[in-house]
Amino acid sequence: MLRLEKTKENQTDILSLYGEVDASNSVILDEAIQEIVASGSKSLLIDGKNLEYISSAGLGVFMSYLEDFQEKGISMKICELTPRVFEVFRILGLDQLIPIYRDREAAFAE
Repeated sequence: MLRLEKTKENQTDILSLYGEVDASNSVILDEAIQEIVASGSKSLLIDGKNLEYISSAGLGVFMSYLEDFQEKGISMKICELTPRVFEVFRILGLDQLIPIYRDREAAFAE
């Protein structure tokens, strides 16, 4: 099960993820990101503090935005991943493509 929470801080849209992102609910994550971008956001922070699991389908959502965000000048950062979830990002090399920070303060400092 996936639950999302949208907030805004320091001109940055924050999308907090709770639970698991898998093939059955990755479309919910995709739609949430689309809504944030459609609102004109130029800065998105994904808070993964409460993300317990992410499948390849969930990772695919993030990957699908990389080129588009770069072209449109939209910043996407991720923070507070659990070690288990971070390891999935690292194994696939996404930590080299998406900035991942230990906490929100570090993400906002960049």
